[in-house]
Amino acid sequence: MRFMQDFIWDLSPQREQLAMENPMKKPHAICIPYPVQSHISAMLKLAKLLHQKGFHITFVHTEYNYNRILKARGPKSLIGTADFNFETIPDGLPPAENDDVTQDVFQLCLSTSKTCYVPFCNLLKKLNNRASMDDQFPPVSCVISDGFMSFTLEAAEELGIPNLLFWPFSALTVMCLLHFPHLRERGFTPLKDDSYFTNGYMENTIDWIPGIDIIRLRDIPTVIWATDPKDEFLEWVVKIMPRTYKSSGIILNTFDTLEYDVLKQLSNMIDHVYSLGPIHLLLKDIQKSDHSAESIQSNLWKEDENCIEWLNSKKQGSVAYINFGSITVMTEDQLGEFAWGLANSMQNFLWIIRPDLVTGEQIVLPPEFAVATKDKGMLATWCNQELVLNHPSIGVFLTHCGWNSVLESLCAGVPMICWPFFADQLTNRLCCCTHWGVAVEIDSNVDRLEVEKVVRDLMEGKKGKELQQKVWEWKNKAEEAIRPSIGSSYLNLDKMIENVLQSPNTTSFG
Repeated sequence: MRFMQDFIWDLSPQREQLAMENPMKKPHAICIPYPVQSHISAMLKLAKLLHQKGFHITFVHTEYNYNRILKARGPKSLIGTADFNFETIPDGLPPAENDDVTQDVFQLCLSTSKTCYVPFCNLLKKLNNRASMDDQFPPVSCVISDGFMSFTLEAAEELGIPNLLFWPFSALTVMCLLHFPHLRERGFTPLKDDSYFTNGYMENTIDWIPGIDIIRLRDIPTVIWATDPKDEFLEWVVKIMPRTYKSSGIILNTFDTLEYDVLKQLSNMIDHVYSLGPIHLLLKDIQKSDHSAESIQSNLWKEDENCIEWLNSKKQGSVAYINFGSITVMTEDQLGEFAWGLANSMQNFLWIIRPDLVTGEQIVLPPEFAVATKDKGMLATWCNQELVLNHPSIGVFLTHCGWNSVLESLCAGVPMICWPFFADQLTNRLCCCTHWGVAVEIDSNVDRLEVEKVVRDLMEGKKGKELQQKVWEWKNKAEEAIRPSIGSSYLNLDKMIENVLQSPNTTSFG
């Protein structure tokens, strides 16, 4: 704490003086995502929205991911612009044997919360020192951090600047996470032992979470599945979630009509709740006339540019797109079942297979698979998913149900096949299959016959047509939410900037 006291003693008067001397300087937002691909992608889009609204942006990567992006996108990819800069802090983890894979997400959460506070404070000091010497460089005026990076709250509080937490999840997921302390108090977590996964216990329901009529335990984010009473990650989540109430407010990548009941209840619990989604759609609309930051990207793997060219050769609605995101892993047997299910469906497919998709193994598909899918299938290691989903040849999306993927599929009008892996993906599956009617699920124990049947049904059958109609209804509602001057997300963005990020009197740290 002494470090922070010295730090604030140096910076608080300095910041006030800078503000008085340079009243016309841009507001300066520090954006710091949780350092995995999906969270980085969502935060970067949010940062670009603020940039379009006149903010100077400093985007903070971990050193590990900064180097991965340079490797994937080239040495000039993170140069930024005069008012959109990149900085780094260490993540606290030991050097990895392979420097091009997603780090252990649980260890990453624990490490960043324990080690990133001081480097973050040093970064703030460096930026404000620069502002004191450069008339064109604004002092830090606000912080937007991922909800899993809430170590930033103390630094922002001491500086007297707002700190909004960005949760790149559904509102339903955030509501569940906020009630983890209550789930533990009532004995729902941790589980007694592994038998609880097979004895029907996970089918039990709860009906006391605000905005959620009823939900099964198996549909709540999987952190509650811990069986160790001293599970370190469960303890960490239970500890950090109440910090949400100490923030200046929260930002959610969702839209009002999609999750009205839960958003209403969240707004009763937290002073400032801003639903800005779908953020990628809002950004696309707002930056139509200004492409200054369009080239700034964040993919940690090199994109295969041949995907779009291959899709151009296929008929409308004739391709199944398969992508399990940046974290999901599977066994070699599961990979084989997916492969032969796709081959036997006789449908065209574009399948994204990361180098680290199979647990501890090199990815090897049999030669017979290549023969069986000749001219029908394309394999790639990564792609621009937004472009792919919006391509007219895509007919269905087999997905892990990450929240970014769900929203991108809704906005593209593409029905989904859900195969969730962990965390909020099971909650998202519930929403897609039950609440919104835009998806079907396949069993976690992958079977090629089921994969074949479901892919064919959605590409050719009655079920596919039913889902297509429903997903187009949600696509239209998403587009209404981002409509200039009248859409709920468009208006919420302006309210957030006016009421919190540019107002000195709304910081609500408790």
